[in-house]
Amino acid sequence: MRTPAGFECQFFYGDYRRGRNHEECRLVERNPRSEPWTRGLCKDCPVPRVLRANACQHIRLEATVVKTWLGLGRKVEVTAYCSKSQQTVAEPEVGCGQCHNLDVFEQNLK
Repeated sequence: MRTPAGFECQFFYGDYRRGRNHEECRLVERNPRSEPWTRGLCKDCPVPRVLRANACQHIRLEATVVKTWLGLGRKVEVTAYCSKSQQTVAEPEVGCGQCHNLDVFEQNLK
């Protein structure tokens, strides 16, 4: 579904039928340690960028709304875990490096 910021995100849900105006981020709501989500967080949220860059079926994302420096603002932080390699992913946009090796592409080029 399209977020208020204009990005496509599978975790955003908006119910606008019959005058309703209910919006939620289902990824943030899964995390009980997170601050509450608001629609303004979609503007700088890294989740749509991660989903566009990495379509690996083994990656599991977790989003947390945290306060920024001195508590003046809030932002969404994303962590990723690969269920195939059983490790935390340092760069969610790139992946773990074991699921999609470049060796396969290099072999096909020869």
